[in-house]
Amino acid sequence: MTSTPDQIGVAVVGTGFGQKIHIPGFKHHPRTELVAVYNRDLNKAKEIADANKIHYAYNNLDKILSLPEVDAVSISTPPFLHYEMAKKVLAAKKHLLLEKPMAMNATQVKELYHLAEAQGVCAIADFEFRYVPAWQLLAEHLQDDYVGKKRLIKIDWLVTSRADPQREWNWYSQKEAGGGALGAVASHAFDYISWLFGSVSRLSGYLNCAIPERRDRHDHGKMKPVDADDTCLIMLELTDGTPVQLSISSVTYAGRGHWVEIYGEKGTLVLGSSNLKDYVHGFELFAAPAGKSLKKVSIPKELDFTQVFTDGRIAPFIRVVDRLVAAIDSGTSLVPSLKEGVYSQLLMDLTHQSDRQQSWVDVPDIEAFLKS
Repeated sequence: MTSTPDQIGVAVVGTGFGQKIHIPGFKHHPRTELVAVYNRDLNKAKEIADANKIHYAYNNLDKILSLPEVDAVSISTPPFLHYEMAKKVLAAKKHLLLEKPMAMNATQVKELYHLAEAQGVCAIADFEFRYVPAWQLLAEHLQDDYVGKKRLIKIDWLVTSRADPQREWNWYSQKEAGGGALGAVASHAFDYISWLFGSVSRLSGYLNCAIPERRDRHDHGKMKPVDADDTCLIMLELTDGTPVQLSISSVTYAGRGHWVEIYGEKGTLVLGSSNLKDYVHGFELFAAPAGKSLKKVSIPKELDFTQVFTDGRIAPFIRVVDRLVAAIDSGTSLVPSLKEGVYSQLLMDLTHQSDRQQSWVDVPDIEAFLKS
């Protein structure tokens, strides 16, 4: 099989989130053709390939990378596998779409960033909130200086996904495997803080694990320790001096959902969703000039998704694929590239450091860090 000249042959590596979001997203996009799928279990890889009419199914990444039909690879395996897999993809001169958290630390992501540049291939990070209509409308209001000089940014992301102590133990439960709410959730928050508000000068983080053990069904139901965080409380100071308060938890029954509040001298903007089952569906933007009441802001049609899916994550993912395709067409990595991935990972690393030291830590300039 061969792709037509304007199509991009894609391999999907990792079939949890990959099967739910990446595969339908790439199938829907007119410029991408799914040609291969990877799972460590070959039978499962074949089963997924058959269900989605994908030609190749392997449990060996090298075999996938040897296929001339594969132009780009998306990686959505657990975070502890990202670095070695992404290195192989880039070394094979294949374009890359990498899930967050990008790797286990910022130094690894920095290496991937430089490798992509050296190999002349494009590497894009899957930061989906940049492509959700209500978030794009918020960005427009901020660009128009709606709130003026910012006084406080408050972010709450309180969900129930791991509130049930009967939820099973897996890699997400392990710090050394890249598990925890910091990597899964704060990685997104750190990216959109940078996108919407600018760089961070320093931060102070506190990490907590409310459910210290869970049952492993793959090991005869044995109870195993959980050392990855399920709650993160982080204070940040932006380079312009604005204070940011970030509260994240995956163990809050009836949590309020995901809300971003921006208070400034000229007014207030509030973006939020109370949807606890889908982290994309349900966002609305509210605005108020100084001294007035908040009112809902209508989302203009030009920002709306052309198609909405039952799973809210698919539509913004397709817009990320748009960026990957545009990057490949233009021959250069576009935002959000691995540079943005490095910054998100750096802020995660420094949050861990701050928690260990129980102190504020300074955040280096991203350009200086990339050169270090």
